Amino acid sequence: MSGLRLSIRQVYYTNKAFWRNPAAAFFTFAFPLMFLIIFTTLLGNNEVPVGGREVSVATYYVAAMATFSIISACFTNIAMSVSFQRDDGILKRTRGTPLPGWSYLTGRVLHASLIAVLLVVICAAFGSLVYGADIPTGATLARFLVTLLVGAASFAALGLAVTCIVPNADSSPAIVNGMILPILFLSGIFIPIGDETPAWVRFIGDVFPVAHFADAMQSSFLGVPFRWSDVLVIAAWGVGGLIVGARFFSWEPRR
Repeated sequence: MSGLRLSIRQVYYTNKAFWRNPAAAFFTFAFPLMFLIIFTTLLGNNEVPVGGREVSVATYYVAAMATFSIISACFTNIAMSVSFQRDDGILKRTRGTPLPGWSYLTGRVLHASLIAVLLVVICAAFGSLVYGADIPTGATLARFLVTLLVGAASFAALGLAVTCIVPNADSSPAIVNGMILPILFLSGIFIPIGDETPAWVRFIGDVFPVAHFADAMQSSFLGVPFRWSDVLVIAAWGVGGLIVGARFFSWEPRR
């Protein structure tokens, strides 16, 4: 059986395992909607500038929470779950089977990307029904889908790379959340970044891929001027994560 078919089968088995933990599955899909409701409730229906256009807070957070959904599904979840599977010996046993290692990891990345797409669809549908957010169409939709897929693959690669510095499963939540949460705040996911934002905050945000991903997602979702350079930065980080993961990824517990 070809490696690609094995990867697709791995997606199937990973999906079965995902849905067999209904509590984790529920909160994976509920968290973005909870944050969307909380932020729009607390901040009201004011307007924020995005790409030279004023948009409502609700519309802004629909795009922001779609971005957060992809990062959560492809970076946070992969980094934590792979760390736990490594400590439990699952990765070691998988490595000892005829299944190629790259097929297993590709299956994990593909499954995370599918969950991310489903999360974005739910966020967009909820935002359209509840807040009247516009759904991108035509060329805008095409840019949105390209950004989504590049972002999902890149953050999944970065999630695998992060496992290289996680010493054990118990420390993975602290390390992963400690790395991503500050960047989310500094990149305009939870709080809009405006002209009054300190320059050092914008500088730090621009160094990492989250701000570029947020800008590309918001621009393509809202139909404002779009920069392909943002997508290139995201892809470059993904390639870097792939290189680090390929070089230092460990299949055995590090205890």
